[in-house]
Amino acid sequence: MSKILKSLLLAVSAGFLAVLSGCGDLTVLDPKGPVAKDQSNLIIYSIFFMLLIVLTIFVLLTIILFKYRERKNPKNYEPNMHGSRKLEILWTLIPIIIVIALAIPTVKTIYAGEEAPKVTSHKDPVVIYATSVDWKWIFSYPNESIETVNYVHIPTDRPVLFKLTSADTMTSFWVPQLGGQKYAMTGMTMNLYLQADEEGTYKGRNANFNGEGFHEQRFDVIAQSESEYKAWAKKTKADSPLITQDIYDRLLIPGGSKEKSYSGTHLAFVDVAADPEYVFYAYERFGYKLTNPHNPNEKVTISDKPLKPARPVTVTNPQFERHNMDPMIIKNGEKYHSDKHYDKEMKKMEDDIQTNEFNKKNLTMRAIKGGN
Repeated sequence: MSKILKSLLLAVSAGFLAVLSGCGDLTVLDPKGPVAKDQSNLIIYSIFFMLLIVLTIFVLLTIILFKYRERKNPKNYEPNMHGSRKLEILWTLIPIIIVIALAIPTVKTIYAGEEAPKVTSHKDPVVIYATSVDWKWIFSYPNESIETVNYVHIPTDRPVLFKLTSADTMTSFWVPQLGGQKYAMTGMTMNLYLQADEEGTYKGRNANFNGEGFHEQRFDVIAQSESEYKAWAKKTKADSPLITQDIYDRLLIPGGSKEKSYSGTHLAFVDVAADPEYVFYAYERFGYKLTNPHNPNEKVTISDKPLKPARPVTVTNPQFERHNMDPMIIKNGEKYHSDKHYDKEMKKMEDDIQTNEFNKKNLTMRAIKGGN
């Protein structure tokens, strides 16, 4: 029996070493904020719970292999034994208990992440629009009236409300040491609360594959004290060029980008959630055409100057009409007002997509119109 146990222990140990050696820095398990800490605790709890299950199974397997091994003179061997109500009830209840034990803390953690962390819920959050573009991130600060590309500053000990959307492909916004990932999709604005308790630079990235430049879609999150954050925002606004519609449209062309800063935000002239077709007009403005990345003979041409006039505020998202929503335009100098930004309607849109309700209603309306 000792040889069997020793072999099993060696196999399990080798497996763990193989897994851990390939993981590199486990930043998910090195949280630097309350949201990430809750999620890290849930991960650790789940791992130990599952390890307990695996070890229990191995122990039972070892006992069964030893006790019921083939012998010359087996004692108490009853080959015709059939059924055991106690055992059947036991192995039915155990999985139910396991599911409940994992589900309760998981659901609590997920729902807690939909709101500002309790420890700082009394403070007004910093509002930052994070717009995903192939293959870069654009961060807009409506209250500070500044915009950055591929880097973002946040204050410590204060909740940060990231409003996630995408100008083109679906991506996933993820800063492992501050919290879990959440999708950024065209035609929608998703809310994600994060917070940093310690000053430092944290790595963020797109965690959803979206083409050849996927590896470039990374950004730095610089967490600093409240006073340093305010000084940075003031200096950035004073020293950076004003972002115009021409500059923004040029940023929408697929490709990587260096870190950039602007005064003002693109929110002053476009709401990409209301106008998901905006990106295609931006391509046309600069003569850009989507090409096959696997064909080396296809050349990409981009005009230095726009070939068309700037696109006016337009609504091409049918969900906006359905929910009586206006484009969320925030002029430079205006402040973010949560009651004007349709969070409830966006949640309804999210629910509709999950239940496919919107497509059903669209088909019904088309059938009615076709009958008339």
